[in-house]
Amino acid sequence: MRRLYKVIIALILVAIISALYVVFFHKRASTPARSDAANLKLLQEVLGHIQGKYVEEVDKKKLVQGAIDGMLATLDPHSNYLPPEPFKEMNVQISGSFGGLGIELTIKDGKLTVVAPIEGTPAERAGIKANDHIYKIDSKQTKGLNINDSVKLMRGEKGTSVTLTILREGNGKPLVFPLVRDIINVKSMRSRTITPGFGYIRIAQFQSRTGEEFKASLVKLREQNNGSLKGLVIDLRNNPGGLVDQAAKVADCFIGDALENGLIVYTQGRAKESRQNLSAYVSAKEPHYPIVVLMNGGSASASEILAGALQDHKRAIVLGTQSFGKGSVQSIYSLKDGAGLKLTTARYYTPNGRSIQVKGITPDIVVRQLRQENHTSARRAEGEFREANLDRHLMGGGMPHMPPKSKKAEMPAAATEDAELAKDFQLSRAVGLLQGLNQFAEYKKQVPAAATPAAAAPAPAPAGK
Repeated sequence: MRRLYKVIIALILVAIISALYVVFFHKRASTPARSDAANLKLLQEVLGHIQGKYVEEVDKKKLVQGAIDGMLATLDPHSNYLPPEPFKEMNVQISGSFGGLGIELTIKDGKLTVVAPIEGTPAERAGIKANDHIYKIDSKQTKGLNINDSVKLMRGEKGTSVTLTILREGNGKPLVFPLVRDIINVKSMRSRTITPGFGYIRIAQFQSRTGEEFKASLVKLREQNNGSLKGLVIDLRNNPGGLVDQAAKVADCFIGDALENGLIVYTQGRAKESRQNLSAYVSAKEPHYPIVVLMNGGSASASEILAGALQDHKRAIVLGTQSFGKGSVQSIYSLKDGAGLKLTTARYYTPNGRSIQVKGITPDIVVRQLRQENHTSARRAEGEFREANLDRHLMGGGMPHMPPKSKKAEMPAAATEDAELAKDFQLSRAVGLLQGLNQFAEYKKQVPAAATPAAAAPAPAPAGK
């Protein structure tokens, strides 16, 4: 009987403990759900008061979009909601390809004006010229239209028709151009031989074909210089970034092989296990000629990743001014009705573990551009307006390795008659640096050769006794 009594008491205690366990943990698990529900109920309650009692009737869709914008405004400046049209335009810019006519536009004196037709496009083949005033697009007059509205009218599927009515200075009558739309591929870069043996590649933005275009530019530059290069300038000034995988493809041309760590960049999100590495492939690399990367305060995101990778691997000298400091990862999510959400989900780190966020990339050699005008783009170019100046910017996170201190240096002027060098102080310094490094390499080759005869001369025979 006593034994049965003890068993009953034990069972009652187990039941009480189990009940307390369920109540306690169920309460902890359900609290966030109740909190979320309460928050949503509050939002719905405010929405109901606005819809029912505001002095004027309000569009519910605008209210919801305003609420979304308000949520994202509490985050960092790079997280935002993109309505259908801006989201579509962003995708077009990233792809660098669209159906259209191939015209760069601006508003000049209140008129829709051609900056220049893009080479090899329907507009260029038809004879449209710079400074032409586009008076009508089909039957629609362009007076009062902004550039975005005008672009919408001119873009369309390949093979479809559109007619432009042009007013050209010196022509008494309007010119009518019936055009057929084609696929327009906007090049993200330009390249040329800047002085014999030395190449120049300017990357304006990292688009879906930038990696391929960069490799093609290297081939072209080698062909122009008897099959090899003595040095290369990669110009990333005012490059706002773009697709990171394309920046990695450019870096892949120069770093990483079977014997070398080819890490280009890694990202780290909220969770410890969220780290992702982006590394170079084991493949043929460019010869080890000297490289100078030009940067300024307008160089951001993917351009900072490329410069940081080349700098950490000691593969290039970074010259210019401090970069913008945008080292955060934005993931793009497609929403209903064609809208999009751009949300910051991680931070970028260079191969040596430097956070790009806010700090940016510090040049190895600081050279400021001369004769900058006093406007926003100039402030960006000189590093006066950077990620750190944006409201709500993210902090840089962990900094296991600090960037090296800058060294101010005056490089010798490049010995060239190139017209662009005469106007571009930073570029001139970059080419001068490459020429100096090349001359020093040639000198090092000659010194051992000059010393060989003396070193190899037989020692005098010992005197006989």
